[in-house]
Amino acid sequence: MVSTYELGHQPLSAATATAALRAAGHEVRCVDVAVATLDSADVDWAGRVALSVPMHTAMRLALRVVETIRARRPGLAVCFFGLYAGMGRDLTATSPADAIIAGEYEAGLVAWANGADPGAAVQLQRSVGRVPDRELLAELGRYTRLVIAGEERLVGSVAASRGCAHRCRHCPVPVVYDGRVRPVEEAVVLADVDQLVAAGARHISFADPDFLNAPHHSRRVVAAIHRRHPNLTFDATIKVEHILRYPDALPELAEAGCAFVVSAFESVSDPILRCLDKGHTAADASAAVIALRAHSIEVRPSWLPFTPWATVDDLVDVVDFVVAHDLIANVDPVQYSVRLLVPDGSLLLGEPTMTAHLGAYDPTRLGWTWAHPDPAMDRLHAQIATLVEARVEQAPVRTFDEIDALIRSSAETSSARPALGSVSVGPIGDRAHLTEPWFCCSEPTEAQMAPLEPLV
Repeated sequence: MVSTYELGHQPLSAATATAALRAAGHEVRCVDVAVATLDSADVDWAGRVALSVPMHTAMRLALRVVETIRARRPGLAVCFFGLYAGMGRDLTATSPADAIIAGEYEAGLVAWANGADPGAAVQLQRSVGRVPDRELLAELGRYTRLVIAGEERLVGSVAASRGCAHRCRHCPVPVVYDGRVRPVEEAVVLADVDQLVAAGARHISFADPDFLNAPHHSRRVVAAIHRRHPNLTFDATIKVEHILRYPDALPELAEAGCAFVVSAFESVSDPILRCLDKGHTAADASAAVIALRAHSIEVRPSWLPFTPWATVDDLVDVVDFVVAHDLIANVDPVQYSVRLLVPDGSLLLGEPTMTAHLGAYDPTRLGWTWAHPDPAMDRLHAQIATLVEARVEQAPVRTFDEIDALIRSSAETSSARPALGSVSVGPIGDRAHLTEPWFCCSEPTEAQMAPLEPLV
């Protein structure tokens, strides 16, 4: 069982798959190459190799791992499972034994490990509820931590649901789940939290694509966790649309220990948001910041600054929004370098607004290429991406100043920053955040690629 990247967390997907395989009687070894080196002895021992690929970065890294494995054992059967499993196209099908299983992967993975047909590449049947098996994984201390109130806390990652009820066009989730949500049994989530707390976790990150897709279920889960572990904090990803739709949930989340909410703001251009079918406006994003802060919850927005429709002025509007809403400390710098990914099956394919910009499919980058109509925007993206990777160890506020200056210098007309917090003011002092600075839709860094050397 190989994991490559899960946002710096101890890999939930690998633990879930391991539970299913061990319950079926298989002997399993786990390697997370984000924190350990793939050993030739493990590859020589294995009868099959399953690679967890829940996101773009993970799949990019997994393809490098497979090259390494096949260089040593060309005939070894390999399976990719998880949200991005289908994004590898023909790169994953170089031997008859290989398999691709996206969606609810447990049953198909067990069938494949048994030597049987794993079934369809996308499987959405409801899985048997099993508590993730974390026994074979590296300890929590090897993974991301929560920085809060002047201390660092160990973090565990769990999921109350999989899939998403929405169909944002740029998102890989609807490519697999097509608007379906699969809640994870409450008892399974609670048992997983219990074992994470026993392992030292004092904070929980919910890995749900959107925590309020199944609002009653998620709220019950949070309340139950809080009753059992009243000092535990947590974070969750919630759409702007849901923050505003379920205002009565916010005081419950705050009372239960919500340290922050991640929300996909993407852009503050309403035309771009419509192209992405985000379901919210720039004004809604502003209202969401204010609504969360009314309950002392900070938002950590994710952004998609570089799309075929974005202009330099749109980027200026993004950094102005961040300043005016006092969010500089809430945004990891990598967010300003994210460029639209168009994976195989993307809902953007066939959209008139996207078609004119599309090039060929790039199997190395696992997506359809596209060029901005203004080459200066592609150059600006390259500059920001290079800057961000070079400043990983620098304080995010300092990196923001450099990015802000770079964006403003590229604009045709100069503009001054708005006053910090002129729309909404956050709390004084450090804001709660995780120590992992990267992002699921970012391209892998050289540092992430470096440990994936050939086996000896």
